[in-house]
Amino acid sequence: MSEYLKVFPKDLEDEAIYIIRETAAQFERPAILFSGGKDSITLVRLAQKAFYPGKIPFPLVHIDTGHNFPETIEFRDWLVKETGVELIVGYVQDDIDARRVVEETGKYSSRNMLQTTTLLRTIEEHKLDACMGGARRDEEKARAKERIFSVRDDFGQWNAKNQRPELFDYLNGRIHPGENVRVFPISNWTELDVWNYIKEEKLAIPSIYFSHERPVLERDGVLWPYSDFIYKDPDEVLVTRTVRFRTVGDMSCTAALSSTATTVEEIIEEIISTTISERGTRLDDKRAEAAMEMRKVNGYF
Repeated sequence: MSEYLKVFPKDLEDEAIYIIRETAAQFERPAILFSGGKDSITLVRLAQKAFYPGKIPFPLVHIDTGHNFPETIEFRDWLVKETGVELIVGYVQDDIDARRVVEETGKYSSRNMLQTTTLLRTIEEHKLDACMGGARRDEEKARAKERIFSVRDDFGQWNAKNQRPELFDYLNGRIHPGENVRVFPISNWTELDVWNYIKEEKLAIPSIYFSHERPVLERDGVLWPYSDFIYKDPDEVLVTRTVRFRTVGDMSCTAALSSTATTVEEIIEEIISTTISERGTRLDDKRAEAAMEMRKVNGYF
């Protein structure tokens, strides 16, 4: 296997740090959207470097579905304590209780779609005008349409035809009252770039990224992580499998991957040889061919 795939290109780090600094300079109340996954953890490290020796000057925003992996929440709290950064949490349960959203029921129910309402409410309540996220253009075709500064209207909605050209690295952050911007500093990175950066920086990541034994449901050819809030048919049987997770999301829509990779180096080797796309284990993307784009149009991250 070619060794160039295992080397992180430093110009990507320089570009990301430039974007983060431009965001801090052009907006009054920026934040990092933090899922607890590898991409948002990478953003935190890049923000640390962008403002060193000072602290990160803006908060992390986490939208908590209440159905998160416990390991992710534990890691989030550790990272906040370690970095001293401010944490803002928006709770989907609050919107369910206030009847702003209706929780799904049944075999394929998930709270993932409900996050949009909570995210937009959190942005409005905290007057955030720029939210940095870890989305990358190589993840999914709807992501590939994004600009680095991606404008959302005063309803939080995204229109692919209403995005600005980005010429010669000029980032235009001018927005009208009520509008806000999603910013994607690692837009030009690949999944391998992220893992190579994690390796080089020796970044801590949640344990679910590494191979471990876990109770799962074998349903529709997919390994579903099990918890007491995951629907289970009476005839479905829990089995223990050696798995890891390639992405981090709501437990109800993030499938496990059979794997023996227990180190970052082994994960990199696994990714190089796999034929499954990164979001191939995200069950929310399988609801419709344009599922991601529909969520983005409605205000999703």
